[in-house]
Amino acid sequence: MHKSPYHSWAEPYKIKMVELLKMTSPQQRKKALKEAGYNTFLLRSEDVYIDLLTDSGTSAMSDRQWAGMMLGDEAYAGSRNFYHLEEVVKDVYGYKYLVPTHQGRGAENIISKILIKKGDIIPGNMYFTTTRLHQELAGGKFEDIIIDEAHDPENEFPFKGNVDLDKLDKLVKKYGASKIPYISIATSVNMAGGQPISIANLKALRAYTKKHGIRIIHDMTRVAENAHFIQQREAGYSKMPIRSIVKLICSLTDGATMSAKKDALVNIGGFLAINEWDVFEEARNMVVVYEGLHTYGGLAGRDMEAMAIGILESVNDDHIHARVGQVVYLGEKMISFGIPIVKPIGGHGIFVDAKKFLPHIPQDQFPAQTLAAAVYLDSGVRTMERGVVSAGRKANGENYFPKLELVRFTIPRRVYTQAHMDVIAESTARVFNKRQKIKGLKMVYEPKYLRFFQARFEEI
Repeated sequence: MHKSPYHSWAEPYKIKMVELLKMTSPQQRKKALKEAGYNTFLLRSEDVYIDLLTDSGTSAMSDRQWAGMMLGDEAYAGSRNFYHLEEVVKDVYGYKYLVPTHQGRGAENIISKILIKKGDIIPGNMYFTTTRLHQELAGGKFEDIIIDEAHDPENEFPFKGNVDLDKLDKLVKKYGASKIPYISIATSVNMAGGQPISIANLKALRAYTKKHGIRIIHDMTRVAENAHFIQQREAGYSKMPIRSIVKLICSLTDGATMSAKKDALVNIGGFLAINEWDVFEEARNMVVVYEGLHTYGGLAGRDMEAMAIGILESVNDDHIHARVGQVVYLGEKMISFGIPIVKPIGGHGIFVDAKKFLPHIPQDQFPAQTLAAAVYLDSGVRTMERGVVSAGRKANGENYFPKLELVRFTIPRRVYTQAHMDVIAESTARVFNKRQKIKGLKMVYEPKYLRFFQARFEEI
């Protein structure tokens, strides 16, 4: 049994406003699921009871953030909200230069176009869908250098987001450092189950990259959650505040892409942060082409103000303790029901091992997609697939078949109660108890890019 480091926790806020939810019948859910092609992304939000599709842009903003929205300076150029956001990013994260974007993938697009040339290699601690696609569209090739433990759901190594320096060294020797424009490092690695990277590993990586003249670009969308795990699990950091750990993590990298829709508690927004003037200068010019002027980057002034306030709230120890505590609560409840999940429990959601949950369904019949559909059908809880559908196809047209075939139960921040967590766990347990009756799916429509968003399926 997984041992929790948490004795008790409670939300460091009180509820001021509620959103009423629609309750649906099994017949209504069956109809909705079929119309959506068994893809939870294609369900209408109004047909969903508890929405765990993503934690991106789905968090609840605070009264202070909403108050900040009223202070939006909607000037086309030089909005005061941009300068406030710039000041907060420098203060909290430590990066020198800021380019706002409409969300994280806008920043990924810009940094990929600037740094990657055709034939380049981009090592990283496990792929993420949009990140890898932007790297490939720029002519590069992603190479996974995460430790082997990250591909084993049962392994309880506390820092499964760590880089395997031997894997990296082999790539450098094979291709040469000049073919590696940067190393892509995610904190709280999403596709591995929200698993953190340690300070010790980051310091070792920083020493290696300095020796070889290679940048580290940080996917920092869940950096505060990673800092929390460092505080809880890594020797020497138990008394260091989350805010200080976050700044330490960022100091070991050269720049970052940020989807502020996660940690920073906003519904839209992101940025590219960088320490090199030349890269910043190019990004500042390019953002005008793809996003908007360099002082708004596709965002309204009010969105930048909410982001600045949200960043400050995200690195509060009480907030992050309760946020991860809710995820841990759900994970431990699922474990008590015998449901196979990725361990240790991650920071932003529970990742159910669909291979172990549905061992009779082969991976080419999309067990994770099948399981996500089955959970929705049972209770109206919407989750998402993180397996072969998300992995996509290789250049030769063959499917990637990742070792991890997961269903992500992603918990939005400050949105649901402990009672909702109980409903989610009990629904998953009901599906688990009738799992032998569940049949796989076949894909009947596949879009060109990022197929998991719009693909359609039918029951076999």
